[in-house]
Amino acid sequence: MSTTLAEALATARRRLEDAGIADAARDARILLDGLLHLSSTAFLVDGDRPLTAKQLATIRGAIERRVAREPVHRILGRRAFSRLDLILSPDTLEPRPDTEILVDTLVPYARRFVAERGACRILDLGTGTGAICLALLDLVQGATGVGADVTRGALETAMRNADMNGLADRFEVVESDWFAAVTGVFDIIVSNPPYIVHSLLETLDEEVRLHDPIMALDGGDDGLDAYRAIADSAADHLGQDGLVAYEIGYDQKTSVTGIMREKGFARIAAVEDLGGNDRVLVFSKTVSL
Repeated sequence: MSTTLAEALATARRRLEDAGIADAARDARILLDGLLHLSSTAFLVDGDRPLTAKQLATIRGAIERRVAREPVHRILGRRAFSRLDLILSPDTLEPRPDTEILVDTLVPYARRFVAERGACRILDLGTGTGAICLALLDLVQGATGVGADVTRGALETAMRNADMNGLADRFEVVESDWFAAVTGVFDIIVSNPPYIVHSLLETLDEEVRLHDPIMALDGGDDGLDAYRAIADSAADHLGQDGLVAYEIGYDQKTSVTGIMREKGFARIAAVEDLGGNDRVLVFSKTVSL
């Protein structure tokens, strides 16, 4: 007897529940949606559709990977971010919704630069999938961007994402350890750098610790190494009235502000995430509140 779509969903949900997966129903539905390329109404109007043996085997394999604590979007190999669909790879951090706050914070500044100057040049340090820079280019016509990363695999993923989202003509990449191989000046320098305290890496959830690249997480002994490295050279690559913006850890607002202040920057914006935690900081060389 054939297994229907609705039955496959129920079986997947139960398997995840039995394995102690939080939000088992949500994860099961996202996996089946992505694996079978379903429409938004498929479970309502097409639940009695029988699945092929190949489809069922694909679902079972994905569910067992989730049981082993591999993240849903790692299994699918892609994730939505802002208005984009992004490919993931082992060399890239999985972009999270919190990082969209960084993008949304910068959009008005980028649009202002375009309105006043006819262009806005953006540098994304530690670009990974390219999520931040590509989302900004998607939302701000007239902006161009450079994604810098020390990992070649990440740069290849970022360029694939630029191509897939129709942004390759305004985006380029450079293999660089922070600013080491970066040339030119920019209106906005942005980064979601590694900011986890090294000693805390082993305490992270398995989904993060075992599947996100450690290089993208490890912020050194106090979690601030990357911010110091960026602050040291940011001014040399910043155009007139340019901005530096970061995603930060929930308890790093004061420390990162101090690091930037020592280099002559003033904080002009601090934005919290939906949980009320400090998440985004924006700095300027010339303007302060």
